[in-house]
Amino acid sequence: MKVFTSSFKTKSNTILAAAFFLALWKLAAAGINTEIILPSPERVLKAFLEIIKNGKFLPALGASALRGLFAFCLSMLLGSAAGFIFALSKTVESAFSPLMTVIRATPVLAVILLALIWFKSDFVPVFSAVIMAFPVVTAEIALGVKSVDPKLIEMARVFGSSARDRNLYIRLPSAMPHVLSAAKNALGLSWKVIVAGEVLSQPEKAIGTGMQYARVMLETAEVFAWASAAVLLCALSDAIFDRFGKKLAWPTK
Repeated sequence: MKVFTSSFKTKSNTILAAAFFLALWKLAAAGINTEIILPSPERVLKAFLEIIKNGKFLPALGASALRGLFAFCLSMLLGSAAGFIFALSKTVESAFSPLMTVIRATPVLAVILLALIWFKSDFVPVFSAVIMAFPVVTAEIALGVKSVDPKLIEMARVFGSSARDRNLYIRLPSAMPHVLSAAKNALGLSWKVIVAGEVLSQPEKAIGTGMQYARVMLETAEVFAWASAAVLLCALSDAIFDRFGKKLAWPTK
């Protein structure tokens, strides 16, 4: 009963917050009274329904989703490997620490602009998202692997366990909460960078391309509509991750 009440209260608060935001948006739009600056919520909804009917919407949505998922998987693969190595070798971690600092300090826009020179438009968003998410995943995974109790590792070594078994059955389970945290952060970051990269690189099928075209045509409501599609895509992935994330946790017993 308490769980049901807590869940109901959370949903109610979410609905109230959304209603307050929409009311504030409506009042602001009415006060400005210039659609090219700030369209009303209903105008954006109308534009959203119009782009859905457009035959280019679903291919654009699907292409952006694939880019985001590919960048996310690549970031997790590379970041997990690097984080594990960094946690086990202080020498390697120290050697690559300056590079990781440079990557973290580099603005997203700078990465995208360089990628525009190096790659075709379809791959620019993917490369940019991987570069931005890679340090996040690496740092979190390294922290997780380091969090294992050294006494547990030493005991396993005394009993003759192999390095493979110690990594697979001790270090990895201990790092799983950090893996899930890294995955959630990388997923959210990937969507943002993917859309930003698409706006600048303008691949044939992309949410960002739709946003850029609408901006050039001064269709502000349509820009909001495309942005809403990106937000919904991100929210859907977060909801799926939250729903199944706990089931992905490595068994510790």
